[in-house]
Amino acid sequence: MKADELRAKTTEELESELKTLKESLFNQRFRSILGQQEDTTRIGKIRKDIARVKTLLQGRSQ
Repeated sequence: MKADELRAKTTEELESELKTLKESLFNQRFRSILGQQEDTTRIGKIRKDIARVKTLLQGRSQ
């Protein structure tokens, strides 16, 4: 997800997106443990998206 797309979202949408990303990260880690993960870079991409969302939320709270 690009930063421009995230900046266009409201705070509530970002919080919802953060929750979705965290669930997705959990699922990807679980798949990795089970050996069912096809895209090994997906976990890193999700973590970076979570960091982007958290950064925007932190900037808006100040």
